[in-house]
Amino acid sequence: MLHCLKSTSRTVHHYHEQQNKTNVISDEAACTSLTVWRKSLVFGCSGFTAIASDGSLAYRVDNYTCRPDQIVLMDGSGNPIFTICSPKKLRLVPNYWHVYEGEVGKNMKNSSKKPVFCARKNMKLMGMTKPNVLAYVYCGMSDVRKCTYVVEGSYRHRSCKILDESRRVVGEIKKKEGGGRGGVCFGVEVFELVVRPGLECRDAMAVVILLDQMLS
Repeated sequence: MLHCLKSTSRTVHHYHEQQNKTNVISDEAACTSLTVWRKSLVFGCSGFTAIASDGSLAYRVDNYTCRPDQIVLMDGSGNPIFTICSPKKLRLVPNYWHVYEGEVGKNMKNSSKKPVFCARKNMKLMGMTKPNVLAYVYCGMSDVRKCTYVVEGSYRHRSCKILDESRRVVGEIKKKEGGGRGGVCFGVEVFELVVRPGLECRDAMAVVILLDQMLS
């Protein structure tokens, strides 16, 4: 009887190990990894270039000025996805950035578009805020008291996590390391963006641009 119980226990333990391994593999397969280069492919421009795992151009940002009031995130073909407007452009509440669908143009006053989400930089006042939090992202403008995503970590060191309302990690910004023995670190200009289920890739890229505007 004791031998039978031990055997059953080993079988159950082995089953759970196999299930955990399967879940890890399944989670990794569901992730999307982008290599992000903090540089535009257009000569004389600043911006971003995001490369998919198959080597194709996934996203791009081409800024013709150093600190633009508006930044347009485009897909690999140059089609506008989001327009990110800085507080300077909005002239509204300080430290808030608005993100609009598509391209809104220079004259915001005549635009009827509403932001799809907005973001607020965490002002690190002594004893009044969470020091590990970098930014809060809100869906639309309906309720700025309830955030959709929280970004924690250090953008300067390219070590950030994007968490949803349940504190589940749905995205990560990590240092990019090359293959081979010892690994080659690319510094802070080239990094990896890992997008997990619960966050769209284009939204994750918008978060990267927001962090760069807020903290660089």
